[in-house]
Amino acid sequence: MDPTDTEKLRKLAQAVLEIEAKAVTDLIPRIDASFVTAADHILRCRGRVVVLGMGKSGHIGGKIAATLASTGTPAFFVHPGEASHGDMGMVKPEDVVLALSNSGETDELIVLVPLLRRLGVPLIAFTGNPTSTLAEAASVHINVGVVQEACPLGLAPTSSTTAALAMGDALAVALLEARGFTQEDFARSHPGGALGRRLLLKISDLMHQGERRPRVGSDTPLRDALLEMTRKGLGLTAIVDEHDRVLGIFTDGDLRRVLDQGGVDALREPVGAFMTRHSKTIPADTLAAEALRVMQENKINALLVTNEDGALEGVLNMHDLLKARVM
Repeated sequence: MDPTDTEKLRKLAQAVLEIEAKAVTDLIPRIDASFVTAADHILRCRGRVVVLGMGKSGHIGGKIAATLASTGTPAFFVHPGEASHGDMGMVKPEDVVLALSNSGETDELIVLVPLLRRLGVPLIAFTGNPTSTLAEAASVHINVGVVQEACPLGLAPTSSTTAALAMGDALAVALLEARGFTQEDFARSHPGGALGRRLLLKISDLMHQGERRPRVGSDTPLRDALLEMTRKGLGLTAIVDEHDRVLGIFTDGDLRRVLDQGGVDALREPVGAFMTRHSKTIPADTLAAEALRVMQENKINALLVTNEDGALEGVLNMHDLLKARVM
């Protein structure tokens, strides 16, 4: 590519970002009484927010609906063309409708206005023309108009879609704060994501419990304790008393140290003579992310899970956290 063309491309791309950034900052004074009224309609809504938009506005509307839904405001997107052919049945009197149209004259939206009025559904309109048909028909109008599109032809929706998306984000975040939406609430909406796993998964969801717990008494010969470790496959065994209360732990690392010092004769000795006392334990209702922190801080690969009486409830190791993608 010619160096001159390269510089032209770079400057054009920079100009696009400057134009779109200005389109967003120009929205700040428009966070006014109309914005507050729109938010109030949604906060008082007993149903869901139904988002409508055609073409590029439809793509933006879909993203706004998804953002609302993931931040505590039940919402979904309906294609206006489909709404005229049966999907209006998705809209209920307890809902709120949010319609996006830069011109405010989109036929597929205008034709729905009488139906929405009959239902008594509040209509919030995002348009770039405050005197448009849609703006004047709306219960609340929010002006998302821009001075110019970033497209040099002034044709492709660029700045206008960016402005609508930013206003949708502003509305979603304002509602999030008003509802007292928390990290835990967000995690419940995103159980498959990293945040969901970090804030929702507990040790009780991951630990080896019941017969899968490796455990022996303190007077068990070391040789038999090794068999228990092999059967359970966790590289350790808990040492417990007759009431299942934890006395200590014996791990693969402990075995190496025993063999270095005492040789194979030590295999006949009781495992209690070689166990690590005062081992790290953790309650079952602790978050898995906290268990990871404890393991990392103490440079250990497993934790014994105990109840308030110190009885063994389960065993958790680093591989369990890896499989659950907590790390």
